[in-house]
Amino acid sequence: DVQLVESGGGSVQAGGSLRLSCAASGYTGSRYCWGWFRQAPGKEREGVAAIDSDGIASYADSVKGRFTVSRDNANNTVNLMMNSLKPEDTAMYYCAAVSCLYGAFPSIKERSYNYWGQGTQVTVS
Repeated sequence: DVQLVESGGGSVQAGGSLRLSCAASGYTGSRYCWGWFRQAPGKEREGVAAIDSDGIASYADSVKGRFTVSRDNANNTVNLMMNSLKPEDTAMYYCAAVSCLYGAFPSIKERSYNYWGQGTQVTVS
């Protein structure tokens, strides 16, 4: 199985930046596609950003121009650079992965993914 571990969360003031990372292990050798999701208290989990095996990215409208997703294939890591953070960005952030063979990517749809990390908290005040 693929294991995902997020890091980089924390507390920041509005207008600040954070960089989240997702480290993956347990690859089987096939190409993987990635997504970042978030869930705020009392709300459903929503897709934030995604990147496919060719580095093509997609974003939710709420984060376009502020967030950038990237992948480091050599280190099996996916990153989410978050700039101009707003209080409404406060949430638990999760990375997700799936073999790119199983769907159309990049995708910010939750059902597209079958591997999930435990999440990292981001708080913007």
